[in-house]
Formats: sequence, structure tokens, C-alpha cells
Amino acid sequence: MLDVLYLFSLLILVLLGFYVFVADPRSRAHQTFAAFISFCAIWTTKDLIFWGFLNNRFFAEIWAASGFIIAILMQCALVVFAWVFPVNSRTPKQKAAALFAPGLIFIIVSALGLCWNEISFENGKLSIKLTGLAYAVVAYIYCLFLYGAVLLFRKYRLYRDTQRASQLAAILLGLTLTAFLKSFVNIFLPFFGNYSLLPYSSLFFLPGVTIYAYAISNFKLFSLQSALDQFRLFPVTYKVALSVAMVAIFSFALFQIPIVWWAFSEGVSVEAWRRYLVFSIVSALLPNLFLVLLIVRSISRPLQRIAVAAVQVSEGKYGTQIEMRKSNDEIGLVAETFNAMSKKMAADIERLKSLNERLIRAEKLAAMGTLAAGVAHEVNNPLALISSIVQMLKSSSASNPENLEKLELIQKQIERISRVTRDLTDFARIRPQLRIETNLNRIVESSARLAALDEKFQKLDLTLDLDPKIPLTSVDPGQLEQVVLNLLLNAKDSLEAGGKITLKTFSEENYSCIEVSDEGIGIPENDLPRIFEPFFTTKSPGNGTGLGLSVCYAIVAAHSGRIDVESVPGKGSRFIVRIPALSQNQDSGSVP
Repeated sequence: MLDVLYLFSLLILVLLGFYVFVADPRSRAHQTFAAFISFCAIWTTKDLIFWGFLNNRFFAEIWAASGFIIAILMQCALVVFAWVFPVNSRTPKQKAAALFAPGLIFIIVSALGLCWNEISFENGKLSIKLTGLAYAVVAYIYCLFLYGAVLLFRKYRLYRDTQRASQLAAILLGLTLTAFLKSFVNIFLPFFGNYSLLPYSSLFFLPGVTIYAYAISNFKLFSLQSALDQFRLFPVTYKVALSVAMVAIFSFALFQIPIVWWAFSEGVSVEAWRRYLVFSIVSALLPNLFLVLLIVRSISRPLQRIAVAAVQVSEGKYGTQIEMRKSNDEIGLVAETFNAMSKKMAADIERLKSLNERLIRAEKLAAMGTLAAGVAHEVNNPLALISSIVQMLKSSSASNPENLEKLELIQKQIERISRVTRDLTDFARIRPQLRIETNLNRIVESSARLAALDEKFQKLDLTLDLDPKIPLTSVDPGQLEQVVLNLLLNAKDSLEAGGKITLKTFSEENYSCIEVSDEGIGIPENDLPRIFEPFFTTKSPGNGTGLGLSVCYAIVAAHSGRIDVESVPGKGSRFIVRIPALSQNQDSGSVP
């Protein structure tokens, strides 16, 4: 019966220590608690061996010496815990060296058997005659205990009325309970010659240690929520530990018990031991191979896939995804997080590329604006003089048709040059001059009326699809009207033999939008990235300067908006101008 109690106590200690340590392996407090639990487990093991099996004088001396040593180490662990808990502080090395130096001496003294004069074990009764050194060791142990308890009590007062104070109070309760029970059984009763409860002393660790673990785990040790948390994220350490334990129990029950029964059924002999050892080794191979396979499958293979994916991402293959079964452990969490990170990284890089292209385009526009202003200024003055001279020559050459025809040709070229310089001037001075609250429907309608004055537009099917509840915007109406007209002119030029142009307004997220779509020849895919560059045009020579869309882009950018294009060669193009809305939910009303 005593063996069962010892095994039960040992199992509870190991489970408590493992549970608390795995909950936060990097926490110094959890590490120190695991060390404390380890010493308790060693104490229990020595009691199990001595009281259950090797209860003679020789092992009584080993049992006593190890008891003194383990008690010193347990109190050292308690002091370290008092230093680091609850804020994961560092251990003061100099103070620790000064405080623990006597303990090293007392450990040597205990190991040499200088703490007792005589130990006897007769008729199941233990008798010990201690020396003065033993009382010094006990006094040192209690000094360490009291020092750690005082540190924890001071921290309790510091964190009063907080969750940490509740934890510290519970820890102090557990320590006090353990100290009282152990002192009563191991010191008080033996001092009066009563050793009856000494074989059960290991069991008195459990109440205090349980309270201790309960407090460190933030009072979630036995809560249902904590259990549910473990099912949502079941750590790999738990999986490996459970796998090892299950394989060990399965192997023991299925192989070891039958092998022992078979090998020693005819008595203990050399042949029986030979049979036992051979078949024990053979029977251990299968479950251990299964255990290796399980660990490789649950740990090694997923980690290998994660490593390969990480290398691929480092080589520039952004967006790489890890294909593996979903698991509720750290590896599954890492894989899921890696996939999300890789996907977001790919999206961010694409967005950065787009922003970089816009920045380069904006820099080009700024440089071209400065250049255009200078060119327009230098060309316009002599051009005006040439135009005046041509007009004078035309007046004096009215009777000479040949000269008049040549002068007319010159005049047309001058007008062409004037148109180019006018575009350059418009391009150079793109800045919102007047910002007013405006309904984009009015701008679209006004632009459509102006475009309808062109004879070519009168032959086209121009359709308006206006959203009566489009939010108001703060814009320069004249400049936005210029944008819409430029887009309409481009749409007209793309329709070679008539067709349909649609003007549409709508709201999208925090934007008020204007859409100009046509059923024209479209834009080649290779030309789409360049259509907003200055002087880039797909029109035939003499039919465009390549500044219209650059002007549109600069105006929209100056209004903190953006302009996007979609085009399919042979099916048409679709330009969308997005301008920030003043109020997404504001009802601007229908346009009169």
C-alpha cells in the first residue's frame, strides 16, 4: 500500500512540474518551480526505495545524507523563486553566491555523514543520533526558508490589491503548509523519538505544492477554460511526452509483463535472465521504432516543409505557402502564421511596386513640368512674332495664290506648335487653385455638354449613368472638367467608325468615382504601364502630343485621388477617376 502511495505522489509531482514548466518554459519562475518539483520528486523516490525495498543500515545512511542535501537544494530553489517572481527578474549573482556558499559546505558535510553519530534500522524502526552539525544544517535550511518567505511577503505588500498579490498570498500559504507538515513529521516527532510518520513524509509535499502550482499558473490549474485552451493549442512538448508515456505503458503491458512471467516461470536462473534480456531488447524495438516514426511525422517533416518554404521566400518567391495538415500545436501555428505572413508580404511588395511606380511617375511629371514651363515660355514669344509676320505677308500676298497657299501652310504649322505649347503650359501649372464642395455629377454633365459641341461627338452614342446619391467632394471644378474632357476626347479618338461612350458616376468606399468607358480599339497590354508618361502616345504623328493623360494624372494626384485604367485590345477601355469623398454617407441629392 505504501508503494502505491509513493507512486501516486511521484506521478502528481511530475505532472504538476511538467504542466507549469511547459506553460511558459522561458519564465525564470516556472523554471525554478520545475527545479523545486524535481527535488521533491527525488525526495519521494529516495523514500520509495528506502522504505519500500532497501531498508537496512547502509541505505539508511544514504537516505539521511540525501535528505539533508535535497532539503538544502529545495530551499535554494525557493530563494531563487522569491527573487524572480512575479516579474521574471534576474537572480542577483553576488547575493546568491554569498547566501549559497554555506550551503555548499553543508552539502559536503552531509555527504560525508558528519550529521549523525549513529543510524540504526531494526525491526522496521529507524533510530538516528544527530551531531551538532546536523542542527547547524537544519538552522541554515530554515534561514533560507524564512529569507525566501520574507521576500515573497514584501512583494505581496508591494502588489497589494492586485492579481499578483493574490498569487503571492497563495504561494505563501502553500509554503507555510508544507513547512509545517514537513517540520512536524521530519523534525518534531523524531526529536521525541517518534518515527511512525516518517515513511509518509513525502506525501506531505502534495498539498503545499499543489497550491504553489495553482498560484503560479495564475489560478487556472484546474479550470475548465485552461483545459479548453490546451485543446485549442496543444503544445508539441505535451504531444511528445504523452506519446512517450503511452508507448512506454503499452510496451510494458503488452510485452514486459508476459516476458517476465514467461522468463521467470521456472525460477530465477542464468538462463531465465538470458531469455528475459534477449526478448526485452527485441520487444523494445517495435514500440521505439513506432515512437520515432510518430515524432518524425509530427515534428521533423512539418519543420522541414517550413524550412523549405522559408528558403524559397528568402530567394524571392514571395507568397509561398506551406501545404500541410492543420494541427493545434506550435508547429501548426507557425505554419499558419507563415502562410499568412508570406501572403501579406507578397501583397505588400506588389503594393510597394505600385507605389514606387507612382512615385517615379510623379517625379517624372514634376521634372517635365519644370521643363515644359521653360520650353513654352521660350517658344511662345518668337512664335507670336512669326505668326504676326505671316499675317502681314498674307495681307500683302492676296493677289498671289501660290504664296498665299504657302503662308496658309505655315500658319497651320504655327497653330500646331501653339497647341503643343498650350498643352505644355497646362501641364506645367497643374495645381488646384480653387477647392469647393462639388457634386461630380454636375462636372460630368457640364463636360458632356461641352463635348457634344464637337461634330464627331454628335455621331457617337454618349450615355450618362449618374448616381444621384454620390457623396460631395472638395475639388477644382474647372480642372476636373478638363480631366473628363481629355478622357472623352481619347475615347472619341479610339472609336474609328462610331460606337458607344459611357459616362458613369458612383461611390466606392471613401471615394466618389467617375468612369469613362468606350467600345474602341483599346490599348495594347505592353503600353498600359506607360500611358500616363509625358509625350507617350499611341496616336499617329500630328494627332496628339502625349500630354493629355499626363495632365489628367497630375490633376487627379493633386486632388489626393487616383486614376486607373482597364483595357482589352479590340473591345475598349475603361478609365476610373477616384476622388476622396467629403462624407461617405452624405446624400448630395439628385442633380437638377
